[in-house]
Amino acid sequence: MKIAEVISRELGIEAWQTAAVLRLLEEGNTIPFIARYRKEAHGNLSDGVLRELKERADYLQKLEERKETVLASLRDQGKLAEHLEKQIREAMTASALEDLYRPFKPKKKTRGMASREKGLLPLARAILRQEEDFLDLAEKLRDPKKELPDTEAVLAGAKDIIAEELSDRPAVRRLVRNRLRAEGVLTVKGKDPEKQSVYEGYYDFRQKLRELPGHRVLAIDRGEKEGCLRVSLQGPEAEILRDLEKQVISHPERKGSAALLREAVEDGYRRLLEPSVENELRREATAAAQERAIRVFGENLRHLLMQQPLPGRVVLGWDPAFRTGCKLAVVDETGGLLDTRVIYPLAPRNERKEAKAVLRELVKTYGITLVSLGNGTASRESEQFLTEFIQESGLPLEYAIVSEAGASVYSAGVLAAREFPELDPGFRSAASIARRLQDPLAELVKIDPSAIGVGQYQHDLNEKRLQEVLGQVVEDCVNQVGVDLNTASSALLEHVAGIGQRLAERIVDYRREQGPFRRRQDLLSVEGLGPKTYRQCAGFLRIREGAEPLDGTGVHPESYGAARKLLSILGYSEGDLSRGGIPGIFGKLTEGKEMEGLAEALSIGIYTLSDILSELERPGRDPRSEAPAPILRSDILSMEDLKPGLQLKGTVRNVVDFGIFVDIGVHQDGLVHISELSDRFVKDPAKLFQVGDVVSVRVLSVDPARKRISLSMRNL
Repeated sequence: MKIAEVISRELGIEAWQTAAVLRLLEEGNTIPFIARYRKEAHGNLSDGVLRELKERADYLQKLEERKETVLASLRDQGKLAEHLEKQIREAMTASALEDLYRPFKPKKKTRGMASREKGLLPLARAILRQEEDFLDLAEKLRDPKKELPDTEAVLAGAKDIIAEELSDRPAVRRLVRNRLRAEGVLTVKGKDPEKQSVYEGYYDFRQKLRELPGHRVLAIDRGEKEGCLRVSLQGPEAEILRDLEKQVISHPERKGSAALLREAVEDGYRRLLEPSVENELRREATAAAQERAIRVFGENLRHLLMQQPLPGRVVLGWDPAFRTGCKLAVVDETGGLLDTRVIYPLAPRNERKEAKAVLRELVKTYGITLVSLGNGTASRESEQFLTEFIQESGLPLEYAIVSEAGASVYSAGVLAAREFPELDPGFRSAASIARRLQDPLAELVKIDPSAIGVGQYQHDLNEKRLQEVLGQVVEDCVNQVGVDLNTASSALLEHVAGIGQRLAERIVDYRREQGPFRRRQDLLSVEGLGPKTYRQCAGFLRIREGAEPLDGTGVHPESYGAARKLLSILGYSEGDLSRGGIPGIFGKLTEGKEMEGLAEALSIGIYTLSDILSELERPGRDPRSEAPAPILRSDILSMEDLKPGLQLKGTVRNVVDFGIFVDIGVHQDGLVHISELSDRFVKDPAKLFQVGDVVSVRVLSVDPARKRISLSMRNL
């Protein structure tokens, strides 16, 4: 198999692009580096396409390795015919390969194998050829010592052989698989229909497998696993049997052998083929549903990490609780911890007066203008107390509700203990909640992405695959934004292209011992960081106000010469970068021949030239600045304030297959069901909405007892 040609055809890209990417990957380059600094080599493919290409290449490479294993096994068995080897080498999928290998694969003892051991294979062959005298042969094979006391037992054994051979034929399995995949109906019944369950909606459920949405596949799988549901896949059996009979019955007029073959076909289908293919197709549906859910999770995480930061403000982080008190942590404009307190404004102690005094002191002492309130237990009550304090004090305070997901994981972890060795986990959590509002990316990378809670059916997903995809998302986000080399934590640095955990810790140790980095090239003094790693990571690391102005941009060191020459040609100097960049530098050029001529004069490509110009215009631009800003509040809205028809603005907190969850400021997120997302039909909510989007919604209904809010975006 020519892997590059296959991938190019599947992804709809040129063969030279695929070949270039595969070569760059073989050389040890990372996806972020290839996407950002090797655009000319691959024709400016996006990082998403590059990752898809790499995954497909890995799959096809593993398929090739499996083919060699299968071929070696067949050679050892002495069963590798020339036509079979050709079919194996041409197989394009794992299922096609395993179909070819299935007849030769070592198995546990089966009924067909037992019949072969009794010498019934010649009879099975005679029946398959529909020979007229097969009954004479059957009569001769009777042998009570072999548990073949009569002709009926002999014929039954021969049918077992035929049923197994038929079920092992690649063409037959392909026929059954295609019919069940296209027409199979998944039928679900409740094991105990009288018992109430979250799966009641599936107690009497039928839908074609190919039309079943991924979230339903995962829900049904979970219900079956928990013993609440009984699930089966039913196909057009009569039609399939008729098609299978045509595969083996060439002389229908020979009624004796034809009848036996029909019985063997029916037995082979019901006992062997249908259960096997049903399991295969359900695994396939589950894998597709999981991959879809993982992708949605990844996109939600991407938009969460890329939310607009709120730098330059002193923030009070508030981790709410009843009995143990609300933990407060004040962080400065850069996230440095200034102070911690605990207050008890809620039941059972209700020390409201004392708590307000502490808040007033902290706000005035540190100039706090923003409160980041966690959304966990006691959040609702804390919010009521906070808004009461804001109204009474008249202080210029705003607040935002921030997801606590993963905060407890972080606060009890090694990284938090290293950052705040003397602090109680509650105060660590409060500090994390404050920083999440200041810089979501820098803080959330410290937490296992799967603990952040922006997916669906998370615990039903393949954990290894989930971690792999979420790790890729974090890596892409970190490298897209760029990292301040002199302030970044090791948790952030380890996601920079080529670095990893150990090198990140060494960089932080070097910074602590030697002081701030003055130049990017000083990274080469860090133990274990050589030229190869430097090439991968340097462009994504920023040094503000360092010795080299270009170090504060996304220009890669390998292009510094071209960038300096470009500045000289256009009448500028590196000093202009230190003054906030060169606005309108693109306007000095046209996108036609002048750009081409300039690129040629600088010995760089058009893509690299465009990127350099963008960086010179806005050095170190943060792409997150274009995302919607968080909604900040100074008053409170309760579920009791919500009435059907009320229109509100809110922030999208989660996107799932069946709709979106929106924070409208009442602690409980509301659901806009997929049917209420638009006046038009919506197939995929993720195509229209992203985590962090600010949207307008209308209240449909409120159920305080079940803590459910139904929202709509139709007719707005």
